[in-house]
Amino acid sequence: MGDTQALLGPADVRELAAALNIRPTKTLGQNFVIDANTVRRIVRVADVGPDDVVVEVGPGLGSLTLALLPEVRQVTAVEIDPPLAAALPVTVAARAPELADRLTVVRDDAMRVAGLPGPAPTALVANLPYNVAVPVVLHLLATFPSLTKALVMVQAEVADRMTAAPGGKIYGVPSVKLAWYGDARRAGPVGRAVFWPVPNVDSGLVAFRRGVPPETTASREEVFAVVDAAFAQRRKTLRAALAGWAGSAAAAEEALRAAGVDPKMRGEALDVAAFARIAQYRPGGATESE
Repeated sequence: MGDTQALLGPADVRELAAALNIRPTKTLGQNFVIDANTVRRIVRVADVGPDDVVVEVGPGLGSLTLALLPEVRQVTAVEIDPPLAAALPVTVAARAPELADRLTVVRDDAMRVAGLPGPAPTALVANLPYNVAVPVVLHLLATFPSLTKALVMVQAEVADRMTAAPGGKIYGVPSVKLAWYGDARRAGPVGRAVFWPVPNVDSGLVAFRRGVPPETTASREEVFAVVDAAFAQRRKTLRAALAGWAGSAAAAEEALRAAGVDPKMRGEALDVAAFARIAQYRPGGATESE
């Protein structure tokens, strides 16, 4: 995989950070990967190839970027930190000059980016800041339908929530909303020692493949509104939790029964298809009007 000498090790990361006068901040969730084997593993598990256009969020000093560039058609790196965004092309030009033309850096907030230059991205591969991991993934999947797969490194607890199945305590909004877009699974643990600074939590890899959304006459926004309402009061029955969404508990029960869902159930028991059915029976909605 490319030139081993191009990849960043612990000394390289610290040297680059010092040269840029960068001190990793919790605000931006900056924990830089300092282990070359870890970035090789991420690229391997991501299953990307020479036809892929990868969007990388938060490339930081370039550890993962340098591992991706030899394997894919293009890397579009979205970086919110101006000094890091400016330094990344310089680092790549110095360490892998023959690959520099495959890199495009976009200085933007990944939770708000509405478009990217160049070919449409086909894969998301990123070491995501813990505090924004789920919103970033959901926003990018919604904004770029061309993304067919993803491999993200996130906090282990977040990875569990993103890939949880119905029926468990950790199953919730991230699990259901990600399932709307496709199938997510845990793709292995990541230890703390591969980061600088060392975080106080473990990390994990989440692999994703885009699928077909559940069949429903409701829009994605309408389905997600039901999901948000159901888990805002997750200890309550759906009849009670969806009362505000439907206008009353009685109206919620009517919608639930029309969707074939027991009003006494709780949101954590339902898969995304059930939420999609409920959404289309909201009082005053399209299905009822018809």
